[in-house]
Amino acid sequence: MSKDETDKKNIEDAEIIISKTLRAGVGISATITCVGLVLFILTGVSGYPGVTFPTSVREIMKGLVVLKPYAVMLSGLLILMLTPVLRVGVSIVTFIKEKDYMYASITVTVFLILIISFLLGKE
Repeated sequence: MSKDETDKKNIEDAEIIISKTLRAGVGISATITCVGLVLFILTGVSGYPGVTFPTSVREIMKGLVVLKPYAVMLSGLLILMLTPVLRVGVSIVTFIKEKDYMYASITVTVFLILIISFLLGKE
């Protein structure tokens, strides 16, 4: 196999890994969100009094542990929001495996910016 064919194969493999990661994230998110919706329909309550709801990741996780329907749905949405971040993480590993250090360093920079933006976000 020539170098061009090997490079093309590596790129295709990386795209497949990234595609599977995105699909898995969306599938897991949809499943968890649907479980929360079914819990809500079956119980008729959100799990929170009045019009209150969890506003932080910590509160969502506390509600998830006791299967509060609204917290379960929100955790599914949280996973959906984190899926593209996971994709960037998978891209870093893929670029390093391919020894494409320029793209790996660019992707690490993007990953750090994403993480910092999540940490600095207001609750």
